[in-house]
Amino acid sequence: MPVDSHCHLNYPGLVEDQAGVIARAREAGVSAMLAISTRSSEWDDVIRIAEGTSDIWASVGVHPHEADNEDIEKTRLVAATQHPRVIGIGETGLDYYYDKSDRERQRESFRRHIAAARETGLPVIVHTRDAEADTLEIMENELGKGAYSAVIHCFTASPAFGRKMLDLGFYISISGIVTFKNAADLAEFASEIPEDRLLVETDAPFLAPVPKRGKTCEPAFVTHTAAFLAEKRGIRYEDLDRATSTNFYRLFTKAKP
Repeated sequence: MPVDSHCHLNYPGLVEDQAGVIARAREAGVSAMLAISTRSSEWDDVIRIAEGTSDIWASVGVHPHEADNEDIEKTRLVAATQHPRVIGIGETGLDYYYDKSDRERQRESFRRHIAAARETGLPVIVHTRDAEADTLEIMENELGKGAYSAVIHCFTASPAFGRKMLDLGFYISISGIVTFKNAADLAEFASEIPEDRLLVETDAPFLAPVPKRGKTCEPAFVTHTAAFLAEKRGIRYEDLDRATSTNFYRLFTKAKP
C-alpha cells in the first residue's frame, strides 16, 4: 500500500472534490498522504485536512516562488511544527527556472527552513529546478552546522546531483514524470536509487503519470508510478510499495503508520 509523499490537496483541481479525491486514494490502496504547503497562508488549510484522520499528514513551508513575498522566520516555522499532524518542513528550496523570486532571497529562505529542520528534527522537503550547484552548496554547508534530514521531491535533476544527495544521506522522491516517454534518463537513474532511500509521490494536482497523463493528477495515481518503478527495477510491486512506505516512515519519524 503506497504512500503519496507529496501532494497539494488544497489546490484547485483537487479542493473542489477533496473528499472524493481522498476516498479514491484510499480505494486505490494508498495508505497515507502528505499534504504539502507552499505559503504560510496555506498552513491552516493543510493542517485542517490532516486533522481528524489517521492517514493524512501536513507540512509547513514557503516555496521559493514565494520568497519575495514572505520573509519567513525560523522561529515561525518551528512554532508551526508543534501541531501533531505536521511532520515535515517545506516545500522549500531553489527555483532558477521560473525565477519568480530574487535568488538571494530564495537562498536565505532555504537556509532558514533547513535551520528549522535541524532544530525540530523534522525533514526538509526540497524543491530544486535549474539550481543544482547552489542547492548542493547550501545543503552541504548546512550539514557542517549540524545534521538534518531531507528529501529531494519530484526529482528531475542530473544523476550526478542525485548521487551526491544520496552520498550526503538524503532521500529522493520520484513523481509521475518518470513514466513519461521523454524521461528515459530519469527512469534509468530511478532504477539505481538504493531501495532504502526511495520515495514515491504524485505532486498532485500536477504531473499525472501514464496512463493518466493529461488528467488532473490525484494521490490515487501514485500506484501507477509505483508500478512503473517496480517493473523498471525488476521487483514485485508489493516489494516496491513495502520499501517506499518503510522509507517514508523512517524519514518522517513523527508520522505513525
